[in-house]
Amino acid sequence: VRDILKRWDKGSPSVRQSMLKDFLAQCVNATVPDLEQYFNDCGSLFLARLTSWLRLTYVSGLCLQLQLRSINVFITAGNYFLMEFLEVGGMLTVLEIVGLKSSREEDKAEALKLLTVLANKGRQCKELLCESFGVKIVAENLAISKSAQTQETAQNFLLQLSTGNPRYQSQVYKALIALLSSASSEAQRMSAITLRQIQPSMGVVSAAIVEPALQLLKSLHVEVQHEAIELLKDLVSYEEVQQSILMGLVGLLKPSTHDTNLSKDSGTSQLPLIEYIQQAGAAKAISALIQDDENLGEKLLDLRVAPHLLYAMGNIAYVDSQRQAGLCICVSSLPFTKCHLLVQ
Repeated sequence: VRDILKRWDKGSPSVRQSMLKDFLAQCVNATVPDLEQYFNDCGSLFLARLTSWLRLTYVSGLCLQLQLRSINVFITAGNYFLMEFLEVGGMLTVLEIVGLKSSREEDKAEALKLLTVLANKGRQCKELLCESFGVKIVAENLAISKSAQTQETAQNFLLQLSTGNPRYQSQVYKALIALLSSASSEAQRMSAITLRQIQPSMGVVSAAIVEPALQLLKSLHVEVQHEAIELLKDLVSYEEVQQSILMGLVGLLKPSTHDTNLSKDSGTSQLPLIEYIQQAGAAKAISALIQDDENLGEKLLDLRVAPHLLYAMGNIAYVDSQRQAGLCICVSSLPFTKCHLLVQ
């Protein structure tokens, strides 16, 4: 072990890189006894050196993935090395890597994997991550990242923080709601999925979730619209937000003409395309809600959904609005809805 530590202390970056590769090749699934045997009961000394080198080099990105993977081996092995890593500020360093603008996407993904391992170590670690602004850092990274791997790892990390963490669960919940309004379609989709997973454990639903969920219906991405409808289907079962969801959907069938331009030739108002997309999405969502729960049909009728659907069907400027509104009327298994439409 003295030879290993001496070689590390005097070694160049390329030598240390070679040492880490050898270590990972032999100890990737090692237990605490395996690691102590490998380092002759001096695993803590090597981890301390590795963590120190990480703090010194993470800004430059030198061998960053190898360092993070090696630390992951120690943390995954058991709690024996966990406290030592936390005591020297290792968690804060890894969070800084994720939040650093100059960090490469693959390095951030590796750092997020390590943070997820830490989150899985129990409630104390989850609370420490939240107290260290982990939710904010990772949520912001999810919103701006262009890497699917980084975003998926960030999503998984936030999901882990939201479970078994009653003290800070609402913090994660609010961050996910904020991500629904992100400029990234993938971040919107992932946050909607994660919200559906954690909402049952929240007990109550926040009214702040309704508007951003409805706004997802104007997305140009089909997968985002799908997750938005699935989220609305889950949320509408909560009495606290049911009425606002139904009213919001009905209102979207007849977009506001406040900022529309009037065509000089036809005298008809021309809405932005995105408003028409949202109109079609609202009709599709209403159809899905009614098919899931016929009792919602009567509540929608009280909100005058029938004339609003007819209005959408008459939208000659956007075929999908006509199609989705027509399907909502025809595919619905509610005969009283059809009768109500006939007398309008």
